[in-house]
Order: sequence, then C-alpha cells, then structure tokens
Amino acid sequence: MMRVERVVVGPLSCNAYILYDSDEGVGIVIDAGGDGDKIVALVKGLDVRIGYLIGTHAHFDHVLAAKQVRDALGCEFLIHKDDAWLLELAAESARKYIGGDVPEIADPDGYLYDGCTLKLGKHSVKVLHTPGHTPGSVSIVGDGFVFTGDTLFAGTVGRTDLPGGNAMQMAESVSKKLMSLPDDYVVYPGHGRPTTIGVERRSNPFIKH
Repeated sequence: MMRVERVVVGPLSCNAYILYDSDEGVGIVIDAGGDGDKIVALVKGLDVRIGYLIGTHAHFDHVLAAKQVRDALGCEFLIHKDDAWLLELAAESARKYIGGDVPEIADPDGYLYDGCTLKLGKHSVKVLHTPGHTPGSVSIVGDGFVFTGDTLFAGTVGRTDLPGGNAMQMAESVSKKLMSLPDDYVVYPGHGRPTTIGVERRSNPFIKH
C-alpha cells in the first residue's frame, strides 16, 4: 500500500515528503529543503529503504538538505535537467535570502524527464514536466495523488516572476497537465496544506481565470 508522510522543513517551510510502499518497505523522498536530520529520522523510523531523492525544482528551499539526505540514506538525487543551472546558483541564493552558513548543495546523480517512471516496490510513479515556476519544475503522479512542488497550491499557483519563471508555461502546465488528472486526486504541494484536483478546478481563481 502506498503511503505519504510529510515533514515541514527549512527556512521557508517547505513540505518534504516520504512516499513509500508499506508492504515492500521502499520509497522516495521528495524535496529535501532543509532539516535533513528530521527527514532522515523519519525515514529510519518508518524502516523504509529510499531509492531516490527527487527535487521538484532546484530553488534552494527545496534542495538545501539534499546532500545530507542523499549521503545518509544512500539514494540517488534527481532533478530535471532544465533546472541544472538553478541548482548551481542554489547556495548563492540561500546566502542572499537567509544569510549565515549554507550547506554544500548536492550535484544531481541523474536527470528526470517528462513521462519517465520510477518504481516503488509493486508500484510506480510518473514524472510530468510542469515548467512555469522554473524551467525544470516537475510533478510526480501516482495512483490517486500528485506532488506538485511549487506549481500548484491550495487556492493559487506558483510564482513566475523569479529567474526562469514563465507565466505562459505555468498556465499550460496547470491547465493541460495537472487539470487533466481526475478530480479525486490528492494534491501534495511544496508549501501549505494538501488539496484535490477537483477543489482546485472548481475554486482556484487562477485556474478559473
């Protein structure tokens, strides 16, 4: 059975998720945005073997603890290649916004692409390339759920005014890809509370517009 655990981490309250097959004891971590010790402790408490650490995009608040988590759990860190340049700027961005000491940012072990799948025991998840917030933003879709990073939130969508953002791409990603999912799919965003595709289709002002 597929299960989701969430822990809020880092200086900008990023949602880090552990998605795992409780029968097989295998899973993935999504968005290690800080507080790597919390993420690692949660994984070990669940007794889950992590194969992949995924960054839904490469802004620092989603990758700040990627190296710590990857090294502790022995998994592969994956992002979309279109965000590789942002990953190189992540440490500089973190120092600019939060100051103080910034941990070393992990280099990716590989790249995600639109339509690729990742196995989790008897289950699998699919990667959707959903640019707009960043060029390499991705969403992770499974049976009945989607992790949307900073593309779709409860009641709003992600910013497009940061470097690499694109409002037209955001509109297309949300309307053509995410809104093609069934209404009952649970949306796990990069910040804030979960929602559903149906609720956002009916009430999100950005989507209705």
